[in-house]
Amino acid sequence: MKHYDLIVIGGGIGGSALAAVMAGAGKSVLLLEHSTQYEDRVRGEWIAPWGVAETRRIGLYDLLIGAGGHHLARHVSYDESRSPEESDARTLPLSIFAADVPGPLCIGHPHHCQTLFDEAKRRGAEALRGVKVTRIVAGAKPSVAYTHDGAEREAGATLIIGADGRMSAARDAAGIKLHQDKPHHWFAGLLVDGADGWADDLQAIGTEGDFGFLAFPQGKGRVRVYGGYALDQRGRFAGEDGARKFLEAFRMTSAPNNVHLAGATPAGPLFSYFNNDSWTDVPYAEGIVLVGDAAGWNDPISGLGLSITYRDVRIVTEILKASSDWSPKAFAPYAEERAERMRRLRFAAMLQAGLDMEFGDAARERRRRYHEASAADPTLGLHGFAIMGGPENAPPDIFTEAHRIRVLGA
Repeated sequence: MKHYDLIVIGGGIGGSALAAVMAGAGKSVLLLEHSTQYEDRVRGEWIAPWGVAETRRIGLYDLLIGAGGHHLARHVSYDESRSPEESDARTLPLSIFAADVPGPLCIGHPHHCQTLFDEAKRRGAEALRGVKVTRIVAGAKPSVAYTHDGAEREAGATLIIGADGRMSAARDAAGIKLHQDKPHHWFAGLLVDGADGWADDLQAIGTEGDFGFLAFPQGKGRVRVYGGYALDQRGRFAGEDGARKFLEAFRMTSAPNNVHLAGATPAGPLFSYFNNDSWTDVPYAEGIVLVGDAAGWNDPISGLGLSITYRDVRIVTEILKASSDWSPKAFAPYAEERAERMRRLRFAAMLQAGLDMEFGDAARERRRRYHEASAADPTLGLHGFAIMGGPENAPPDIFTEAHRIRVLGA
């Protein structure tokens, strides 16, 4: 049985990034990816400014820019409670949240994954595709059994990295419990082409009627769009014409530029899923450490999946490179930081969802009051700073019940 320093299960963003960093540090790495081709599964393509800073700290920023990474410069929040001109007058520059970061970074998810997987291989990782993992053994002598090219294989490692997503087999093998809160609303995503009238540097969010939208341009008329709607509307965008019905929902009086999104051409699948948070109390056990969604995820309303993953990779690789002690106690600082990070981000997402993804007269009035009050007192919007600039950079009292009442009401 061949032995490696690290076996990384999952060759998505987190697994491939970690494999690239550690292979570059001279460690022997086996990277196992189930798919033979990365596909558009409506995953995040937006990295918050604090996440962009993390890509720099692990030495992958230039790689992503070279692969077509696209920075955004401006943000506008639209709402039915005010005119488009009022919303545009409050355009937010996105260069203010992290030092030397011009704004969020967008890059297509399948291409992003492939770029990192190829880089891990270039740096010396043994990177395999089309792998079916059949057994994961945690403990003092971690090992993985898998099939590849029709052959059954087994490998041992000093440590296994579980980067295998929300349904993580590594998490199950380690006996790590996943906690989830109740879904708040439905969220659907779609990639579109031909939105040439939408500014390439502008991201936006807005709510009107019974629909909330988000838009993140990828450059050259390509935009990733998301929409939120109530839980009791499960089949709203089902059927063969679901994508067209979804785009038609973007036509809003309060956001007239959305006409360019509504008239765009679908360039990928439309997927709908619940919006909720999930977390693990301790994202490691003897022989296994979890990163990314395997360790728990933030409500997608905040769009922080990639930023969370890149910080996970940065902290874990720093621990791995700092010492030969890869025992569970070595990762206690990672667990402590991640627990508080995710707690704060859960709170920020709860506020964001309560403002932007609730519908009806009461929700409309709540948003009107919030927009009016936050214009006079910008501290009401500091949960947005936590999302953009990093949760550790917002005051602790932002993540309290008293602040929730200030934002959403009693």
